[in-house]
Amino acid sequence: MKQGTLPMGSDRLFEPVCNPEMLYQAFLAVKRNKGSHGIDGVTIQKFEESLEQELLQLSKELASWTYKPSPVRRVEIPKPNNAGTRILGVPRIRDRVVQTAIKMVLEPILDPMFSDNSYGFRPNCSQQQAVEKARQEVDAGKGFIADIDLSKFFDRIDHDRLIGKLSHVIDDKRILRLIGLTLRSGAIHNGEFIPSKEGTTQGSPLSPLLSNFVLDELDKELEKRGLSFARYADDCNIFLRSRKAAERVMKSVSAFIENRLKLVINHDKSKVAKAKQVKFLGMTIVNGKIAISKKALEAAKLKVKELTPRGTNRPIEATIFDFNKWFRGWAAYFDMTYYPAQIRTIEARFRRRLRARIVSQQKRRRHLFNKLKKNKVKPKAAARAAFSNNGRWHLSREKVVEQAFPNKWFIQRGMLIRSRDQLPHWLSDKYWVHLT
Repeated sequence: MKQGTLPMGSDRLFEPVCNPEMLYQAFLAVKRNKGSHGIDGVTIQKFEESLEQELLQLSKELASWTYKPSPVRRVEIPKPNNAGTRILGVPRIRDRVVQTAIKMVLEPILDPMFSDNSYGFRPNCSQQQAVEKARQEVDAGKGFIADIDLSKFFDRIDHDRLIGKLSHVIDDKRILRLIGLTLRSGAIHNGEFIPSKEGTTQGSPLSPLLSNFVLDELDKELEKRGLSFARYADDCNIFLRSRKAAERVMKSVSAFIENRLKLVINHDKSKVAKAKQVKFLGMTIVNGKIAISKKALEAAKLKVKELTPRGTNRPIEATIFDFNKWFRGWAAYFDMTYYPAQIRTIEARFRRRLRARIVSQQKRRRHLFNKLKKNKVKPKAAARAAFSNNGRWHLSREKVVEQAFPNKWFIQRGMLIRSRDQLPHWLSDKYWVHLT
């Protein structure tokens, strides 16, 4: 279906949003996504205690046009490597339910219009598919990438332009009005109201769908030009056969984005480079194969460092528990790498930091000597390590320390590791080794 063609039934979308049954299905989706409370302090659990009453009240307010979305609770999340903060907005649970209901009504209409090269926040699409698309394009000889970075994309979406574009596809003005109310609901930060004159709230259930709709205009332009690309939300890579072609495309596409879409290019982060020099969703393409980017690996090492602070008496098992909680999700995502040793590097890093902690906890050299001996290290080798002038970090990599505290020692205390005997995709428990 081409943009500009009104889909059948697009003038009767408001009634389903008001339907208590639709609102109930929307609540179930909100509950699955979890999340914290809005400005009223009402949690999902608290909302559910009087669910029927809450949904009936919402339905009545929507139908009578007395419903008014509240400002979102503004939250600032630090970006990795001290790269500033990311501003999120947390709507109230009742507003989240309404926005999810709108999304459930609009998505079947809007999503089929979107490009096959758009992978972000869409049904049956994933980051892994986007990275695989990038690998295929590079493997086909398009090894130069125009890597386009949009500056504060979600914060700069023009409300009037967005509603105007939606009106070409959605004929129910009531839905458009409801979306407008949601976009302009504002935010509360440190007790102060902040109006929202532009942008969509990161953290809103409706925001990903609206952002894809905005950037679909870019996708259509790239397709019209016959360009190969992969886009995940505001992260877009265009694949070309030569640097000259990539530079030409970067210049013309940047002009289109800034002049037509009224968005801003981050020229410091946007670049033309060979595939192996470009990070896309934490991955990079090296010799036609997917690898975890250096930046993502460094970020993982920093996380391991954060999970294993120095000077703590916290039990090893508790630290391992926290590591498992983070590592399961991290490794499941980065499992798309063609180089499994990259994942095992992070496991090894964690074990080494715990070995360094064990060494530092032996306040005297003779205590370390006795500890190594107790863990079946020969006295001569234990003495050579314990009474050397080497520090904790150097000792953590000594063969005798690894012998005293081998990988099996950590596994027996609950550490999850990747099983080398399993297939590459290991999202379920059977792909994890707990004990040998």
